[in-house]
Amino acid sequence: MRRRHFLTLAGTALAAPAFAAPPKSQMGIATTCYMTYWRPQDPMAFLERCHDLGAGGIQLQLPTDPQAVRQLRTKAEQYGMYIEAMAPMPRSNDQSAFEAALKTAKEAGAVAVRTGTSGGRRYEKWNSLNDWKAFVEESTSAIKKIPAIADRVKIPIGMENHKDWTIDEQVAIMKLYGGEYFGSLLDFGNNIALLDSPDSILELAPWVKLCHVKDMAVQNSKQGFLLSEVPLGEGILDLQKMMAVVRKANPNSRFSLEMITRDPLEVPCLTDKFWVTFPERNGRFLARTLALVEKEARRLQPLPRYSGMSKENQLAIEEENVKICLHYARVKLAL
Repeated sequence: MRRRHFLTLAGTALAAPAFAAPPKSQMGIATTCYMTYWRPQDPMAFLERCHDLGAGGIQLQLPTDPQAVRQLRTKAEQYGMYIEAMAPMPRSNDQSAFEAALKTAKEAGAVAVRTGTSGGRRYEKWNSLNDWKAFVEESTSAIKKIPAIADRVKIPIGMENHKDWTIDEQVAIMKLYGGEYFGSLLDFGNNIALLDSPDSILELAPWVKLCHVKDMAVQNSKQGFLLSEVPLGEGILDLQKMMAVVRKANPNSRFSLEMITRDPLEVPCLTDKFWVTFPERNGRFLARTLALVEKEARRLQPLPRYSGMSKENQLAIEEENVKICLHYARVKLAL
């Protein structure tokens, strides 16, 4: 069993390893690393914090004020840090806001832009197959618009695998619409929740533009299984293999950490509701995933829970988890 570095049995935060003057990492930090407790709102403050931690870049929602964008770019260049922007998916009938967001990203000196078709989990957000099909139709209509806009603005855009599309579905999308500037944001762990195998995201590697690096741990539950982000190296993912495949596919792709410090997510794959939007999935996917959970659940028991802690401890552990991930990335992943 791997050593638990972040919790005692009483749920008290332990001291993080000493990173008084952290060496510079090539890995960036996404604001979603702090989405649970800190929830940063000031882009410049976020940049400064990540610089102090030794990160190589940031991924964030850019400010709308042009002066603030210029200031952020100047400071990032001064620090030698990259910027990855976030932009909402274009609307099928109006792409002006999306194109404006891409132009802002260019003005910020962003190396790539993250987008996504939904902010929800497929098995929670959609209650019928017809609802899901309507979403697919609407989203596909919007996705079709992205390549031409991306080619015009000339900035790489990655669509995240965000617990909505299966890998097979995303590969089909990329075969139709992927290209020089439009491709995938590879999130290393999300698709386990849809019963895809951990390595299956690598099928999207030919279209990779940017990445969310994370590690995952699992545990059995009555409704299916629990899924948790855990510090790099403490979970079930073969991170070195994933990094090697991504680097080979796109040597220019950046790696941004998305270590989300939160309680485990319930994946209710043993309930009828879970299967409503998966007419093509079958027992093979379920059996493979549950076998994986049974095998890997011994690595980290119990999974970390934070909601019952004091705000002070929650903030401290959120920061500690990011620090440990950056240290692992430097030492083990050559980042």
